[in-house]
Amino acid sequence: MLKDITIGQYFPGNSFVHKLDARFKILITALFIVMIFTADNFAGLFLSLLFFVIAFAASKLSLKLIVKSMKPIIPIIIFTSVLNIFFIDGVTVFKIFGIRITDNGLITSGYMIIRLIALICGSSLLTYTTSPIVLTDAIEQILKPLSKLKFPTHELAMMMTIALRFIPTLIEETDKIISAQKARGADMDSGTVIQRAKALVPILIPLFVSSFRRAEELALAMECRCYNGGEGRTKLKTLVSGGKDYAALSVTMLFLGGVLLINMGRVILTNAISK
Repeated sequence: MLKDITIGQYFPGNSFVHKLDARFKILITALFIVMIFTADNFAGLFLSLLFFVIAFAASKLSLKLIVKSMKPIIPIIIFTSVLNIFFIDGVTVFKIFGIRITDNGLITSGYMIIRLIALICGSSLLTYTTSPIVLTDAIEQILKPLSKLKFPTHELAMMMTIALRFIPTLIEETDKIISAQKARGADMDSGTVIQRAKALVPILIPLFVSSFRRAEELALAMECRCYNGGEGRTKLKTLVSGGKDYAALSVTMLFLGGVLLINMGRVILTNAISK
């Protein structure tokens, strides 16, 4: 399961999405998130998913990457679906052991599942096609207006990118510790929930020690290279936007506008029927 987690990883490529300006990719991802949570019907969600399919096809990434990114959140999706199905009131569809399953619960659960999947896939596509260094520069430039208010934009962007960058490293370290504990006879796959929780202690302690050690080594390395924040620093590669970036943003706005129009049409139709 740990090896299937691909969050924070970057896969180099030469596709249309890879070549987009990172600032535009962040903005497009934000608009996509707005799109999927603004859609209040399945037609709007379908249009949002169509946008993601087009973006994913343009990235030329393997479908296996998206499937892997979904595996870790399957328990969250199941838990959220169960809560929505069992605890939302509406017209009873059928009963299981005396528990009512309503139409509103099923519909809301369907919305939530699609939104969670789209949210994870869309966010993953951003990190898959953007290197951590370029992502740092993009976040810093987007937050640059806040620097006039003495907001530490560079430091915040650096922390966010370092945290994202070290997710794969920590996953690999956790996998090594689990393998080492199993080789010493540790049983982590059987027993009660409390026993399994206790079995995690020999994993968490070395993981925390290793994380603090890596953080200290990184801090020392940055100090040795005379790192003193963003003031006066130059960039090896300057972010430059072009026609393809504005074209991608325009297409995103068209899809978002389509979702809003579908929502408005649904409201108008509902009001007309009620009258």
